[in-house]
Amino acid sequence: MQRFMGVLRFLLPAAVFAVLLRFLYVGLSLHPDVIPSPFIGKPAPALSLPTLHDETRTLSSTQFAGRPWLLNVWATWCVACREEHATLVEIARSKAVPMYGLDWKDDRGTALALLAQHGDPYDAVAFDAEGRVAIDWGVYGAPETFLIDADGTVVCKQIGPLDMDTWRSKFLPLISGAKKGPCT
Repeated sequence: MQRFMGVLRFLLPAAVFAVLLRFLYVGLSLHPDVIPSPFIGKPAPALSLPTLHDETRTLSSTQFAGRPWLLNVWATWCVACREEHATLVEIARSKAVPMYGLDWKDDRGTALALLAQHGDPYDAVAFDAEGRVAIDWGVYGAPETFLIDADGTVVCKQIGPLDMDTWRSKFLPLISGAKKGPCT
């Protein structure tokens, strides 16, 4: 019995140490900058808001049925959105997919001035002054970009500025049909 206790005295700390090493290994392999979206693979939340350019017109997600589309959440107060803007203009020129904006908790006049000055990459922009629709979409912060397929399913979400490398590696393969399913 005494020998068993001596062996246990060495094995128990070694086993605890091995378990801690495993947790450390798993923790270090995670990507803290990747926040999974509960919407990936699920129907896109409804969108129905007045447009930025004309508050008497409504932009509704039902208008996009049957074709893939992008939703880019942005605001003029968002520094990263300004960094991303030139990339969005370039993507819009490619006409790979319709791009819609969701101007989030912003000033209408300031947003219109920014688009007039730097170019308007959007087919239309919904104006979410209260931020309620952004909450429905699970937006953590601007910018965020969603790709919705022709069936109305969210297949990709980019948190933070969209750059051309990410556009080419994550979004374009899904749009072209070269890749099926949600983005990784």
